[in-house]
Amino acid sequence: MADALYVQCAEALALAQSMKDDLAALLHPETGLAPRFKQICRDQIEELESAPTYENVSEEIELLRLEENTWALLQAVMPARKTEPSNFDYAQDLLQQNPYTPTATIAQAILNASPVLTELIVVREWLQETAPAPMQPEATTGYWKFTKHNIMQALRTGSSARTGLVKEMDPDAVNRGDGRSLAADDSSYEKGLVQALYGHIRAGRLDDAVDLCKRAHQPWRAASIRGSLLLYWKAIANEPLEDDDEDDGDAWSGNPNRRLWKSTCTRAALNTALADYERVLYAALAPSPQTSLILKSACRTWEDHLWAQISIMCEEKQTMEMSRLGGSFWEGGMYAVEKGARFVSRATMEEEEEQWEEEVRTTLDSLKSVHVEEGPPADHPFHFSQLNIIQDKTGSLLEIFAEGLQKQSIQTNTYEYAPMCRFFAHLCLFLRMIDVAVPPDAVVVILEAYLQVLEAAGQRELIAMYAGALGENAVSRYALFLVSLELSADIAERRLALTRAREHGLDVDSVAAVTAEMTMNKALELLPALRGPLPSMTTLQPPASDAETFFLRSIEWTTFSEATYDRALEQANHICRYFLATGRVQLAQQLLNMLPNELAAIGELEEQATEYLHYRQFFSIWEILERIVECQALGVSDMNRDTRNAWLQDYKLLIDRGHEQIIKLLTTEWLVSDVENTAGDARRRALIRIRQIYIPELVIRLHFTLFASRDRFPENLKLLLQLVNIVADSRYKLYEDFFSDSGARLDDYLNAVRQAILGGLEGGGSDPFRIVLA
Repeated sequence: MADALYVQCAEALALAQSMKDDLAALLHPETGLAPRFKQICRDQIEELESAPTYENVSEEIELLRLEENTWALLQAVMPARKTEPSNFDYAQDLLQQNPYTPTATIAQAILNASPVLTELIVVREWLQETAPAPMQPEATTGYWKFTKHNIMQALRTGSSARTGLVKEMDPDAVNRGDGRSLAADDSSYEKGLVQALYGHIRAGRLDDAVDLCKRAHQPWRAASIRGSLLLYWKAIANEPLEDDDEDDGDAWSGNPNRRLWKSTCTRAALNTALADYERVLYAALAPSPQTSLILKSACRTWEDHLWAQISIMCEEKQTMEMSRLGGSFWEGGMYAVEKGARFVSRATMEEEEEQWEEEVRTTLDSLKSVHVEEGPPADHPFHFSQLNIIQDKTGSLLEIFAEGLQKQSIQTNTYEYAPMCRFFAHLCLFLRMIDVAVPPDAVVVILEAYLQVLEAAGQRELIAMYAGALGENAVSRYALFLVSLELSADIAERRLALTRAREHGLDVDSVAAVTAEMTMNKALELLPALRGPLPSMTTLQPPASDAETFFLRSIEWTTFSEATYDRALEQANHICRYFLATGRVQLAQQLLNMLPNELAAIGELEEQATEYLHYRQFFSIWEILERIVECQALGVSDMNRDTRNAWLQDYKLLIDRGHEQIIKLLTTEWLVSDVENTAGDARRRALIRIRQIYIPELVIRLHFTLFASRDRFPENLKLLLQLVNIVADSRYKLYEDFFSDSGARLDDYLNAVRQAILGGLEGGGSDPFRIVLA
């Protein structure tokens, strides 16, 4: 069944793509893309309900129902967002011209002036259309017939057994506070009836609720429900009469005393003497902040909470605007007419509208964590999606889902994963077809995830369509696929996968460059940022993490072809900067060993080439220092004379080479000059960080190398003290590289110099500078 769903969605998408330049066709209420997806979900639900064949079918049906409702929501709100608003009359202008303008006409004017209110009304209608079908109470043949029968029976027999029943049969008989009640069957029916009426109001079926009251022989309830209707009277609404209106132009409908009716409903909802189900009914008829707790007590699902909150906001906005304007006979009587409508400037109206819109956003945000007793929770992906669609945050919604895919916070092994990828992929394409701005990177991530879902489902024949839907992002799409190989493919497999790009008509060099950049960015998201204390070079480094290896191997994509060597040079410097700045010398050294020799000959990118050569200069020194340590360890006491002389010669040669190269590095502008100026881009800050790590490290290592070899090569003490002068020389400003963090490196070096001075006195004498002058 799921396989058929993939095919049906692809067919609907292909049809929509054939009319992608026809906005009206794409947003058609019956044949547009969103209604087609909605119908596909409905057909699938019916098929699953008629023949459930596996364990999780109920969860899949629930998910399909949520997706169906979401497509219905998109169809409800998107056409208005893509349509230019028409000219309209402001409510204050209507009231100034005619204070007897019916409230329905005023309410429509208020609605026209507020796009947010218009959308809230549309969303409320959507919530009512997607509400569960209201329950139907059992049929009744009379009004409180069991109570009536018991009372009549008691009167005929003179029995007092029924004294607990009401004495009158009027609607308020049970609310007089005398403790009397209806017969059990009537009481049960009354509760079921009122709950059914609430269900009809929740579903927006006001006429059906009125008919239900009449069938239950309770016409006063029908009148109470119809009291919610605004007064509509075309004859006095300053509206032109149509030909078919001439005979009934004087007819009116709705409630001319709606303000009084609403106040009465509010008092009934707040009346604790009434049954809870009665109070909920009145709170639903006239929602307001005062009755919100009563209304929300009946909310079981997230949709119920959303409907209740939106109903309150819509009703309160209408009431607030009518009260603010004044001047309406139907709201304030002759006093309001005599006082006249209040004049409000357009700027003030816009400012007040913005303030109200902010209140709406805050209120809707609170629904992200509302407690739900039945159905999917508030943080369910489809509920989260619906809330963002209502708030016109589709771009953020796509970015959040794409981020979840990238960070793997969305579990791929759940039954929800494939349907959610399918929905979001088609949502991306739907929004793009109707010219709604979508974040391109998020679209690429989402479509790639859906392509993987299709591949896992064996729907390979559909992959070309969705890959082609990326259009100009085709290179990025294939690059994203190459990135997804991560560490599972060796270098030969990577080369083969990159070569296949040519079979799809793609520029292999462009794909390689984009793949390398995406790989680096993805790795950097996983790796810690370059901030905080400088790393210690004395601690043992752990093995490379997967993220570090992923970052390291990103260089492979740009080293397959000479055409991308310039990109490889820049990329190699970036990777090397990061590893050195985090103290991962071995990984940086491994990187340079992976690079082709031709990179050192690139002269077009002078700044990048210089940085690259500086790294090679550093690692040449680092290798010599390691060889000095190894050679020093070979100097054992039981060597014969020839072996000892050969060892001393090698040891001396290595120390001299190390000293020469380190001094050369220290006395030239290695990587960057003027480390005091920490302003600049991230690259400069990283280079300064590298100098602050390795300049002190090289100085101290050279110092201890010279000091440790003073017994065999006494002249090294003189070189050691000359090094102090180089560090202190204002031309090179090496001392600035020591002033990082707490300055502990400078303390270490000064202590080492002190030991060296004392070492100069080991041969006798009291002049500490004798070794320098010798």
